[in-house]
Amino acid sequence: MTAAPSDGAGLRRLVRVDARDPDAVTAALNRALDGGGPAVLPTTGPSQSSRASAATPGLDADRPDDDVLQRVPDDVVLVIETSGSTAEPKRVMLAESALRASAAATYARFDELFGAPGQRADPTRQWLLTLPASYVAGAQVLMRSIIAGTEPVVLGDEHFTAEGFARAAGELTAERRYVSLVPAQLVRLLDAAEAELGAGPIAGAVARFDAILVGGQALPPALRSRAGELGWNLATSYGSSETSGGSLYNGEPLDGVKVRIRDDEVQLAGPVLCAGYLGDPRRTAEAFVEDDGVRWYRTSDGGRFEIDEATGRERLVVTGRLDNVIVSGGEKVLLDRVEGIVRRLPGLEGAVVVAAPSEQWGQVPALVVETSAWAPDASQPGVAATLLDARELAADERWRSIREATAAAGRAARPALLVVARSIPLLPSGKPDRRSLEDLVARLAHGGADEA
Repeated sequence: MTAAPSDGAGLRRLVRVDARDPDAVTAALNRALDGGGPAVLPTTGPSQSSRASAATPGLDADRPDDDVLQRVPDDVVLVIETSGSTAEPKRVMLAESALRASAAATYARFDELFGAPGQRADPTRQWLLTLPASYVAGAQVLMRSIIAGTEPVVLGDEHFTAEGFARAAGELTAERRYVSLVPAQLVRLLDAAEAELGAGPIAGAVARFDAILVGGQALPPALRSRAGELGWNLATSYGSSETSGGSLYNGEPLDGVKVRIRDDEVQLAGPVLCAGYLGDPRRTAEAFVEDDGVRWYRTSDGGRFEIDEATGRERLVVTGRLDNVIVSGGEKVLLDRVEGIVRRLPGLEGAVVVAAPSEQWGQVPALVVETSAWAPDASQPGVAATLLDARELAADERWRSIREATAAAGRAARPALLVVARSIPLLPSGKPDRRSLEDLVARLAHGGADEA
């Protein structure tokens, strides 16, 4: 094995690769895993020297020696940049051992959950890539493909569609087939498959997958139920870049992963943990703690354990971000908990709850829904979003049911405002763009409607 390129004891170079070219990312990862190439940072923009380097397409040229962010520990092969819940980006360093442990545990759990009697012990495994390679879920599809020795099929459409998904799925050839999705993508597939009455090409394409991972955010129970009625092999995934992606499936930890709750916070340990944050020892020390020789990652998520009625086994239930909290009239409100309650109500699986300014209470929860989910026939030409307050909604039975349901999270947890938007903005990862929604709600609070 060739030694990794190094400019100092125990360090190797880090280069950027254009994440819009999954083949270039895969090639760079292969070089890193072979020990002869630098670590890889997939980014959504092209590198400055990507067109000039024929030998290693997509890789940056050498950076100045004083750029400490271009040197990583020798065992790190992948760096994922993520903003998390803050505006300041973090660069998560993932070692080869963590990525391999995650992939091996993933395949073992798939076989346990979805394997069939009589299948080969070492089947060929292939992935469909539907997520950006700059996110850990997308990069892990490439890593798991490398480890499986197969090439993934890449969904090349700029925007995710059910029809494009079915076409790409038709290119898969391996015995076992997998895909990783976010809930917004799953909704589009469910809507299209149900429109076919579960018997058309889209429904058939999805049903052919041996495992469908859904992560990135909580999956409303109604969506899981709809997928179950179509016979889809769904597994919810919980984890983050710091844990090499999903480290719990259906609320149960993968092999080698440990879970505990300390001061209401979910903490994870095991071989899948990252090496820390590049160039940020303070944040690394805050996020990772050692207890009796075990290194734990502090997720900043709240959670609890409960017994799964179907399996009789204990599983983790994540209740939301501990840092996604507002103080309304002196009471703390966990916005993720409010959102989780709303998403269990019929037709509101895609609703989002964000903070809104309030002269009386400081901040209040605002519920954002798409026009198609709230009042499909009430769309106004030229208006992208409109805001209604509790007084205007006093006679609305659906609004009253929302307020009654969310009262379980506390008096101040009941949404005080409703924003009906033509569409909810999404990040490239498929998650709701909460910062954009907060800005929208603040503008609406002063104006009443947002022009298209």
